[in-house]
Amino acid sequence: MFKDARVRDRWALAGLLAATAVLYVWGLNASGWANAFYSAAVQAGTQSWKAFFFGSSDAANAITVDKTPASLWPMELSARIFGLSSWSILVPQALMGVATVGVVYAAVRRRFPAWAALIGGAVMAVTPVAVLMFRFNNPDALLVLLLTVAGYCVVRAQEKAGTRWLVLAGACIGFAFLAKMLQAFVVLPGFALVYLITAPTTVGRRLWQLVLAGVAVVVSAGWWLVAVALVPAADRPYIGGSQTNSVLELALGYNGIGRLNGGDYGGLGNLNQQAGWWRMFDTEAGGQISWLLPAALVLLVAVVWLTRSAPRTDPVRAQVAVWGSWLVITGLIFSLMQGIFHAYYTVALAPAIAVLVGSGVALLWERRANRALALAAAVTAGWGYVLLSRSSEWNSWLGPIVLVGGLAAAVGLLIVGREEEGRVGVPSGEVGTVPGAGLGGGRAEELGGVPVAEAGGVASAGVSFEARGWWSRRLSGIVAVVAVVVCLAGPAAYALDTATSAHTGAIPTAGPSTGGFGGPGGFRRGGGGPAAMGPGGFGGFGGGQPGGTGGTARSGGTGADGFARGGRGGGGMGGLLQSATPSAELTALLKSNATAYSWVAATVGSNNAAGYQLATGQPVMAVGGFNGTDPAPTLTQFKQYVAEGKIHYFIGGGMGGGMRGGASTGGSSDAAEIAAWVQETYTAATVGNATVYDLTAAK
Repeated sequence: MFKDARVRDRWALAGLLAATAVLYVWGLNASGWANAFYSAAVQAGTQSWKAFFFGSSDAANAITVDKTPASLWPMELSARIFGLSSWSILVPQALMGVATVGVVYAAVRRRFPAWAALIGGAVMAVTPVAVLMFRFNNPDALLVLLLTVAGYCVVRAQEKAGTRWLVLAGACIGFAFLAKMLQAFVVLPGFALVYLITAPTTVGRRLWQLVLAGVAVVVSAGWWLVAVALVPAADRPYIGGSQTNSVLELALGYNGIGRLNGGDYGGLGNLNQQAGWWRMFDTEAGGQISWLLPAALVLLVAVVWLTRSAPRTDPVRAQVAVWGSWLVITGLIFSLMQGIFHAYYTVALAPAIAVLVGSGVALLWERRANRALALAAAVTAGWGYVLLSRSSEWNSWLGPIVLVGGLAAAVGLLIVGREEEGRVGVPSGEVGTVPGAGLGGGRAEELGGVPVAEAGGVASAGVSFEARGWWSRRLSGIVAVVAVVVCLAGPAAYALDTATSAHTGAIPTAGPSTGGFGGPGGFRRGGGGPAAMGPGGFGGFGGGQPGGTGGTARSGGTGADGFARGGRGGGGMGGLLQSATPSAELTALLKSNATAYSWVAATVGSNNAAGYQLATGQPVMAVGGFNGTDPAPTLTQFKQYVAEGKIHYFIGGGMGGGMRGGASTGGSSDAAEIAAWVQETYTAATVGNATVYDLTAAK
């Protein structure tokens, strides 16, 4: 019997992972290069091991991306093996998503039945922002996978005070730093505190174990930082995103404190749209992550209450505390941070929500806490209706079904709960379990200390307890299935919409438009957003893509040359958030005699450079880095490169010489100075839809 159950559970897990793989992999090539900024870096890493190690934007190693490079490494290895394409770039990301769903399943399964683990895994799989980011090439995929593994390791460590598991958790968090810097450390305080309080060993040993885990964090995160620090600046690329060519400044400034307090470290300035306690539920982030966030919070509170009398080392409460600390701390930071925030960051909340939902439902079901389950179902249905109503023209029939079905399921849970109370004779939530039955091995109710099945209890009106128990269990199961299906209907619909649509540019969003900050004309689906202002501003809306079919590019289509066209502005020059769309004539020009130069061209901004680089397969210098505000190169250095014959062309337009001239954002004005010098010194020529300066022929 037990062997059959294990086989059934394994098949169910295999089915979950297979369905997730289909959802995450199907039609990936529709998004082309996705975020061309990172795809260009992947291309560079396939051409130069130096670019691979440092995370350079180009194979000639002018400047790095504005993150640590670990998230690029799996994609670069894949592209080296299978050749550079959207498939070789994006499939590793999708596989990380499948692995994350598997780890979520394993985390729930440690203490709860397989059906609960399946719920947790399904929640993770269909979270819209998870579908988006595991089909995209931003650093978040590797970050989320590593943090999920770390959470699982902390749970395993807590069970028996295992040092190895705790050190492994630290190593995962440290390596996650190499994917997306300080965001990886957000979970550290909660994990450490939960272990310090709940681990079943002495205080001294707990502290020593945490010290060892801290060492693992430092070593796994610091080895690359030390390596970069030991290489002379002249022998490595400039550290993109910094103003002083420093990885530490990048981590602590642009990608660190600046994100929290809105301080300007050469970035975009203060972009604290909708910052506040309700940010996770607003029009920008709500449809990305918050579908089951209310349920997760309800279940977290309920579990804490139900386990309030448990021993300090109770592993069930500790597991919920690990993931609950992740959700609460990360959610609060995302909600209140005053610096740059994008809705897709919220994918970091998805594993915590998924584990809490799976674990919480299982524990409350075990304890017959039907009132809390009914509340979670009703709140989820109501909130799902609100989220669906924000896209009123998209499947308008779904919202009412979710609302009515969810409320009906909540009522059903209450009715079933009252039936069980009357049958057993004890209040809901106070039914005990036979020792050894456990959450993973079924329930055995007790009446006066004796299992009911042995007491031979008799139901009212002469009906046998067994008959009524069978019917009650069957009805409970039906109501539970309805509740799960209805609660997952909204996010699943958004997930399917996300998987069948193309996503390009720097700031993608999941699901249909909601009219929020990420809606049409905002930073959504290849739209350049408010920063893309066309010629004279920050450029048009072109997006460089390899040819692909399937899906829908809602802010533009794909042209015959395989490049995604912008939703407005008709392509052409790139901009802050979209890559350039070079014409065939310009591409041919840049390729001519390319091997004679270190860089076939230079242009302001990494996304501009990415489009040209991906089209030609040759290094293109991104003057000023991502925002055009990095002092790399300086005007003096640029003049030297030109004098040495290392750069063939300069492509004008784009970001207009840097983000608002550079200085007003706390960044450098070198890019603007370089653009002005080129314009004064060299003759402009129009090639296709771009202004080009031949740096080998002065006026």
